[in-house]
Amino acid sequence: MTNKLPRILDKHKICIICEGNEEYEYLDRLNELKVWNDQYDISLVNAEGNGNIPARYQDRYQNGSYEVVFVFCDTEKKPYEQYEDIKRKINEFHGVDNAADEVVIFGNPCTMQIIIRHWTDEIIRTAAKKVNAPLIEMHTGVVNYKAKTDQIKEVMKRITAENYIKMRQRVKSMDSDDAILGSSNFGRFIELLEQDDCGWIQRINSWLESDNIPN
Repeated sequence: MTNKLPRILDKHKICIICEGNEEYEYLDRLNELKVWNDQYDISLVNAEGNGNIPARYQDRYQNGSYEVVFVFCDTEKKPYEQYEDIKRKINEFHGVDNAADEVVIFGNPCTMQIIIRHWTDEIIRTAAKKVNAPLIEMHTGVVNYKAKTDQIKEVMKRITAENYIKMRQRVKSMDSDDAILGSSNFGRFIELLEQDDCGWIQRINSWLESDNIPN
């Protein structure tokens, strides 16, 4: 299931399937700020719900328009049934154990775990927006956050290239085990998207197409 695409306009085409509006708007904001290496042309797809992620992933991977396809989603709360289902379906699609570990970007229990690190290293312990609203208001000024469209956009306005650097440092220090509350592997993907060396794309695809772990 080789996914090979010639470089177009000297850019590497990458697709990220976003679980919903928060994930989509967040990555769109980072794209807008041009914090990643300019050689990567990143396209975003809003899956509009975690149940739609596997089908969107398979479609974008099979159509051959991208060199690599990622998924960006929440783990939600234990036992992480929907999240684990997404990973299982990606593994089955590729026919490779742990294929999802190479392409799924997560925040445990929610994406706000990553977003809030633009301002603080405080750990979010629940996906419940009512519980997290005071923390979000403290750092962004957005009152009674419920992830409504206008509220998400207001939070994104407060994300800057300057506080991206602080988020980057904080996220890299987080545990990357998706079974641990307060974890995320976003730091790993930041490193990939900042690299001049694009060899990581081929290493990921080699792993998805074989049983060899990329170095």
